[in-house]
Amino acid sequence: MNLNSQKKTTNFILLIASFVIVSLILWNTNSFFKNFKEEERHKMEIWATAQSELLQSSEDRDLGNLHVKIFQNNTSTPMILENIDGSLRTNNFPEDKVSDSLYILKQIEVFKRENTPINIDYKGEHLATLYYGNSEVLNKLKYYPIALLLIIFLFAAVIFFFFKTNKASEQNKLWAGMAKETAHQIGTPLTSLLGWNELLKAENINSEITKEIEKDINRLQNITDRFSKIGSLPKLEEQDIVQETRNAFEYLKLRSSQLINFSFTSHINELPVQLNSSLYNWTIENLVKNGIDAMKGKGNIAIEIIPDGKYVNILVADTGHGIARSDFNSIFNPGVTSKKRGWGLGLSLVRRIIEEYHKGKIKVLSSTKEGTIMQITLKKSD
Repeated sequence: MNLNSQKKTTNFILLIASFVIVSLILWNTNSFFKNFKEEERHKMEIWATAQSELLQSSEDRDLGNLHVKIFQNNTSTPMILENIDGSLRTNNFPEDKVSDSLYILKQIEVFKRENTPINIDYKGEHLATLYYGNSEVLNKLKYYPIALLLIIFLFAAVIFFFFKTNKASEQNKLWAGMAKETAHQIGTPLTSLLGWNELLKAENINSEITKEIEKDINRLQNITDRFSKIGSLPKLEEQDIVQETRNAFEYLKLRSSQLINFSFTSHINELPVQLNSSLYNWTIENLVKNGIDAMKGKGNIAIEIIPDGKYVNILVADTGHGIARSDFNSIFNPGVTSKKRGWGLGLSLVRRIIEEYHKGKIKVLSSTKEGTIMQITLKKSD
């Protein structure tokens, strides 16, 4: 049995054990409630018997202290005694309700539903009927199972979110480890390429060739730098958001198909923002490339920078097939992709870079069949 199967078996056993424990607690609570209710019934029957003797006793007859104690000790159960002549007596009722006949009649109906009325008879003669309700303690106990279920539900929710957060943390560590290992693996051949390019320069090879090779080496170094920053807190520096966005835009424009029409608009000339340039450029590249993929290599890509009080919004728009509204949030989750061969990591990394590293926000501003607009929101430097 592998580790994953063992974990599933353990979780299943814990689930069954929890269900059994909860069932036993509820069963025990229900049994206690029934026993308590029977005890109250027994107490009412004793009270009714004492009342029967009181009704049949003569005025000069001494009933002793027992009857008095029975009457005095019942201070919690609300009661209504209906005599044979139709007169009503109440016990353990609010003082302001004792004289309210309509309220008393309604309570009789309530008490009938809660408990079977007790007939007070003496030697075959019906003397009165006792209606009684549940005591305050019994009413509170009635809601105990609900409170218990709520506590168990909240506890289960805490456990669920704990394991979910723990799983997300493990995934983050995995992606961070893979990213750092990728950066490490690229580093070795990259060092070799630097050496070979220097040798080509020494051999007086066409300088245009070595310049292009140098550009690609710099690009690889930039990619290595990006991967090495995943999983650790990158250093943020004050940068001009307009210039940084333009740099990423121009880089992609020069390396994209001529069938893509690029447009860049900024409502400000410059604006300082705390940025990690390498990771921010990676974000813009990811969003633009996603837009190009959505348009299948033909259409319009537009980037617009709009100041908004203490914040600045960077809009990346495409004329692709659009995103379903139900997927607006899920597309940022790891593994979610519309591409047949995609891994679903691009937008997940974008959200991590913007929200975790730069404390900003990213969302799908709008999306229709005519295209999609993604919005990045960052805070201006103080």
